[in-house]
Amino acid sequence: MSKKAALWIMFVLLGAVLVFHFLILTEIIPFDQVWAGRLKSVEEMRQFESFSILMNVVMLSVFIIKYRLLIKDKRNRVIDILIWIFAGFFALNTLGNLFAQSTLELILGTALTLISAVLCVVIAKK
Repeated sequence: MSKKAALWIMFVLLGAVLVFHFLILTEIIPFDQVWAGRLKSVEEMRQFESFSILMNVVMLSVFIIKYRLLIKDKRNRVIDILIWIFAGFFALNTLGNLFAQSTLELILGTALTLISAVLCVVIAKK
């Protein structure tokens, strides 16, 4: 798979994840169905979701920069290191999702984070 294809898939995945988190934040999706069922209050949900949205926007920004660098056939070590960090984050998140209380999070979350980890490796490798 090419880096550009992997980046486009990440754009779609991160866009879908952002929509998902906004649906939780607006309580269209019940917060007891996410975060491994550990959230106990609306305030706690707002804190977790706000942080998650911020992190997804940061990741999306890094991937946009990487895409622009690929088009110009340039490299940036800092961007590559950040993407390797994202790969590690997604791998750890995959392990966490395996212990989710919600079946949706167990199946969908695990698949999504595992795919994201693999895509990050494809994007970051030389």
